[in-house]
Amino acid sequence: MRDIFFDLSVRSVRLNFLRSLLASIGIVIGVVAISSMGMLGTNMQLSVKDQLSSNVNTVMLTSDVVKVSTSANSSVENGIDLSELNDIKSSAGQNQVVTIHHTSTQFTIGSTNGRGTVYGLNPNDIPKFLTIDQGSNIQGGNDALVGATIASNFNMGIGSSIKIGQNCATIVRPVLRVAGILAARGIASDGVNADNAIIVSDDWYTTHFGDKDVYDQVNVILQDVDTINQTEANIDKKVNRNTDVIRISDASSRLSTITSTLGTITTFIMAIGGISLVVAAVSIFNVMMMSVKERVQEIGILLSIGTEKGEVRRMFLYEALILGLIGAIVGGLMSFIIGYTVVQAMIGSTAYFFLPESLIYIPYGMIIGVVVCVVSGLYPAWMASNMDPIDALRNE
Repeated sequence: MRDIFFDLSVRSVRLNFLRSLLASIGIVIGVVAISSMGMLGTNMQLSVKDQLSSNVNTVMLTSDVVKVSTSANSSVENGIDLSELNDIKSSAGQNQVVTIHHTSTQFTIGSTNGRGTVYGLNPNDIPKFLTIDQGSNIQGGNDALVGATIASNFNMGIGSSIKIGQNCATIVRPVLRVAGILAARGIASDGVNADNAIIVSDDWYTTHFGDKDVYDQVNVILQDVDTINQTEANIDKKVNRNTDVIRISDASSRLSTITSTLGTITTFIMAIGGISLVVAAVSIFNVMMMSVKERVQEIGILLSIGTEKGEVRRMFLYEALILGLIGAIVGGLMSFIIGYTVVQAMIGSTAYFFLPESLIYIPYGMIIGVVVCVVSGLYPAWMASNMDPIDALRNE
């Protein structure tokens, strides 16, 4: 059985089609803003999580204190010394221990200057956590591996030369030869930004940058990821026995921090997008109030022939619901298209776009849009149902 009050609501929307369409556009914009930003944030989180999970078996150790060197030329050092390294090795069991030197420096390729991080590693440790996409591992003393980003930005190939250090006419700068190019790695949880890195042997590094027996970072690569908590506890007990001298972190803690930060940013961006729904709510409220004012005599007739107040309220809530559904459906379709485009442009991949965690934001946005419309129509509907029939019939 058809609801006559629903038919009256459809008629009102049809008679004021342009006004209703403009009001619904606000809902469309709000739904698109919330859904697209939600999908973008989720895709960012999933992408980061996937990249960090590739190093879930790595425990990263860095110095937590600044030490004063006991050598004749007293200096300040910030790193893990040999004594601490031996403690780490003894408490790591059968797990592999990788020592890492690193520093940020300028370099020159051809006539172009750039800046990146130089890492000093034992060449035998490189294949344990880095993948060489082209060329070969470090062989000679001046050999180097370069990250995918540097290789792409500077159009480098095997055999290219890199001058390390700031350009200065009075200083002879060391020159490296590219032996290999690393595979693109993205965000990693082991503290090695390989995509923007120049990898050299630890001997070459200490010869040119010093700190032979002090390491900026030590990574423990686990044979069994299930032993990560026990391994961390053993290292902490052995090395930090008197006071905390090293900081221990792993992929799970870094992943939790990064995803939490991204989640907060996503929520904030969605809240900004939600402002458009507040504007849309004002527009819907205005349209509904105009509809009530224009139909005062119709309301008076309905009330005078015995129509219940609840039925009058329902008639106007139907109208608000229709506007909300129109805006939500159009907004949902546009969210899919615009969201896909935004994710592709901002992240460069839509590998996670069609996952439920991402697409769920479309129905979320649509539901929020419909609810905003119905809520905006509550007061006009209440005002219409509480009119005095006689005063309404007298209205011109």
